Amino acid sequence: MIAKTFKGLEEVLTQELLALGANNVKPSRRAVRFTGDKAMMYRANLSLRTASRILKPIATFSAKNADEVYEQSKAIAWEELMDVNTSFAIDATVYSDTFRHSGFLTYRVKDAIADRFRERGGKRPSVKLTNPDLYINVHVANETVTLSLDSSGESLHKRGWREATTEAPINEALAAGMLLLAGWNGDTDLYDPMCGSGTFLIEAAMIAMNIAPGIYRSSFAFEHWHDFDKDLFEDIYNDDSNERPFTHHIYGSDASFYCVRAAEKNIKRAGMSKYISLRQCRIQDLQPEMQNGLVIMNPPYGERLTMKQSLDIQTLYGEIGNALKFRFSGSTAWVISSNEDALKCIGLRPTRKIHLLNGELDCLFNKYELFAGTQRAFKEERAKNKEQETETEEQETKTED
Repeated sequence: MIAKTFKGLEEVLTQELLALGANNVKPSRRAVRFTGDKAMMYRANLSLRTASRILKPIATFSAKNADEVYEQSKAIAWEELMDVNTSFAIDATVYSDTFRHSGFLTYRVKDAIADRFRERGGKRPSVKLTNPDLYINVHVANETVTLSLDSSGESLHKRGWREATTEAPINEALAAGMLLLAGWNGDTDLYDPMCGSGTFLIEAAMIAMNIAPGIYRSSFAFEHWHDFDKDLFEDIYNDDSNERPFTHHIYGSDASFYCVRAAEKNIKRAGMSKYISLRQCRIQDLQPEMQNGLVIMNPPYGERLTMKQSLDIQTLYGEIGNALKFRFSGSTAWVISSNEDALKCIGLRPTRKIHLLNGELDCLFNKYELFAGTQRAFKEERAKNKEQETETEEQETKTED
């Protein structure tokens, strides 16, 4: 199978699949390949936080033109996967100099399926662009064509808990991936001071309690397959044995009244109100309840702004820097932005930079270690703590021996 993901999250998804028990896990470009049985496919759809869809390849072949794609596609035993009453939809992803028109490719594959059924029984299945019974994916890399069944249907980032939205909300799977990259596992408090519609807050709560992200969805595409095992899926869906308690707290705030109200609706829909506190507050007015936790935020990037608006964005990032330095000392902060000039206005030196893609925007996801006093004192204290940890581990080892 193939789990699709977003640029920069391939390694995170690899670790998710290994933890899930998948075999032969191999990361590739914006995807991770793996093997497993039907139960693994169901679990992957239900449990993977950074995947956008799970594909099950059914044929791979070489083709130099659209006619060859048609002939090879027509040779597939589609009658074993569907019948004349099965509606289907096809999408294509093309990375090729030979094939440049993905729409024409989907048209030829559709013809191949229709013609195979028509020649065998006089009737053909129909194409249905919304909510079809079968989703078919065509992937072309140079002259290699792979046809797959899409077991997810609607993208897995659409969890099902989002009731209200705001302008440019961050993708749920990307948000979960960023939290995992930041090392979040629920063992501290968390604060998002620019929470928007609450995506980071909800995804953080689900990670902290190890709640499967797919439990809110109304359906998956594999539920319409001929070999769907309802009892098996219900056993997997209802298994909460890996969930865990969360003893810390998650905080969110935003300068916008409408963002806070949207976040409240989404948090309530997700059933996370007990673990998340919200308030309307500008970042320069913050008085956080949290100490020594994780701060994460997705501030405005300032894309396509006038010169004055651009200066306003830089001022905002300066205020972000002041808030991090003076109100979150002892914590670790992560900030994502496509605006490198604005990021410099934070006035802190990032200890790590990760390149990610948010939509079509190349972004930096920067880590800042926040401390009171001088950086030299902070480094000396950190080295001292590491030395103490090493001594403790050595003593524990001797005790065990």
